[in-house]
Amino acid sequence: MHTELCDLFEIDVPIFAFTHCRDVVVEVSRAGGMGVLGAVGFSPEQLERELTWIDDHIGNKPYAVDTVIPGKYEGMGELDPQQLEDRLRESIPPEHRDFADRLLADHGVPQLPEEQRSDRLLGWTIATALPQIEAALSHDKVRLIANALGTPPPDVIQSIHGTGRKVAALCGSAYQALKHRDAGVDIVIAQGYEGGGHTGEIGSMVLWPEVIDAVAPTPVLAAGGIGSGRQVAAAMALGAVGVWTGSIWLTVKEAMGHMAQKESYLAATSRDTIRSRSVTGKPARMLRNEWTEAWQREDTPDPLPMPLQGMVTIDMIMRTHIYADKAQPVAFNPVGQIVGSMNQVRPAKTVVAELIDGYYDALERLESLTPSED
Repeated sequence: MHTELCDLFEIDVPIFAFTHCRDVVVEVSRAGGMGVLGAVGFSPEQLERELTWIDDHIGNKPYAVDTVIPGKYEGMGELDPQQLEDRLRESIPPEHRDFADRLLADHGVPQLPEEQRSDRLLGWTIATALPQIEAALSHDKVRLIANALGTPPPDVIQSIHGTGRKVAALCGSAYQALKHRDAGVDIVIAQGYEGGGHTGEIGSMVLWPEVIDAVAPTPVLAAGGIGSGRQVAAAMALGAVGVWTGSIWLTVKEAMGHMAQKESYLAATSRDTIRSRSVTGKPARMLRNEWTEAWQREDTPDPLPMPLQGMVTIDMIMRTHIYADKAQPVAFNPVGQIVGSMNQVRPAKTVVAELIDGYYDALERLESLTPSED
């Protein structure tokens, strides 16, 4: 499983693990892969604390940071974070906040204490992502900056390259992949429809080879629906140089999610997810529940564009995270269709080992199907 990315980042296996949990980042990197910390949801000050903790616990291993700078969003052009927040806050119709509050209240989700309430814009725009990138670039062990939505702006790519780091970007089509390549992105991440979070319309088995052929020789990581070593082998067979995983880390022992949330994932089948605009304003895959269903009804408000919808729902995300045991019917549980195979809580290093073992088992099976020359 040794590819060019192993040499580039000095890792043992090209398994990248996207997560919002610092402990998972550390465990995956220490197990030979590369942990990727999602920066969305962290203020620059909070992100700095997370990265410092990772530096102190990861040893000499590298890791990555994932930010979100969409190619299109409300308020584009405003680069002052506070002015952008104020401008966007004024654009949110009162009925959207009222509907979200009523939905949570009807399901018995407690209010946050006054000091914990916030509708700050923590990511989702270039104005708010740039301070996160600056924080990440101040840490030597961060070797890669990834962008989850859209092609990073040229000056952002240039500034990252100027520090000797590499840039990756996710895509859901060959068209998007070509834009990434032409902008100077070093690694394209092709994420299929099955994946968790923001995805496109094309399934992984079709998308991966399309993107790989379109941007060659730019390296491509396969993403979307990967949860076993067999799927890793399939991605490599199609020409990927590694895999970008996310959902499978939501139920590991080190994941910071409340056990009630993990139980929702463990009980779910692959048919229990939906792509919904109800949380971020762009289609994102998550567990279907009464929150996603309510925003789809004809008699309720339509979700707002990104990042306005996220400013409406940040209160919901915080409340359903803190009061997870009371809030699962309306909780934000982002996950891909691989959730149907996520049936137990295991240490992150065990998941890495199982991906590697399963990969080699798949190779042995393929070799057994090859006729002997004897």
